Amino acid sequence: MVNKIKEAFLNLSQAIEKILEEQSEELQRAIDLVYKTLKEGKKILLFGNGGSASQAQHLAAEFINRLKLERKALPALALNTDGSVLTSIGNDRDFSLVFSRQIEALGSEGDLAWALTTSGDSPNVIEGLKKAREKGMKSLLFTGKKGGKAKELAQVVLIIPLDEVPRIQELHLFFGHLICELVEAKFHGED
Repeated sequence: MVNKIKEAFLNLSQAIEKILEEQSEELQRAIDLVYKTLKEGKKILLFGNGGSASQAQHLAAEFINRLKLERKALPALALNTDGSVLTSIGNDRDFSLVFSRQIEALGSEGDLAWALTTSGDSPNVIEGLKKAREKGMKSLLFTGKKGGKAKELAQVVLIIPLDEVPRIQELHLFFGHLICELVEAKFHGED
């Protein structure tokens, strides 16, 4: 059991090290993209499935309320929280459209579509990113493994180089918190 625990921690630390070596510029681009979007008075629309849906909701709450610093509320919305909308679209149209229909209705040019998917191949996430592009929105993708098909659709892509879904989700939340923390600091006048 102790060896499995050590192995899990080692895998996470190696993945973080690899991200810092290979994707530090992309991470900085993500921070700048989120900050610029909010500074321009635009909103963030976050979305994902399963555990990624929970993370989208969690991160939206951090932007609206606060993470560490007292500051103004920042506009963010998780698209996976309204059961009536999700089941209506899924039932009457197709589950692959649950995010694209909401982006069509709620997204505006200059807003940010922030997708979370561990595989990068979720059809509804892919359709959401396509709709965001059509509407002239900015896009940020958190994914795992090798990025999947979605990596071709987002302007900024952070890939967690692991295959284990729980570890990918843990690092998505870590990097989401980091982005929120650094954006919050910028709004607070810190750099």
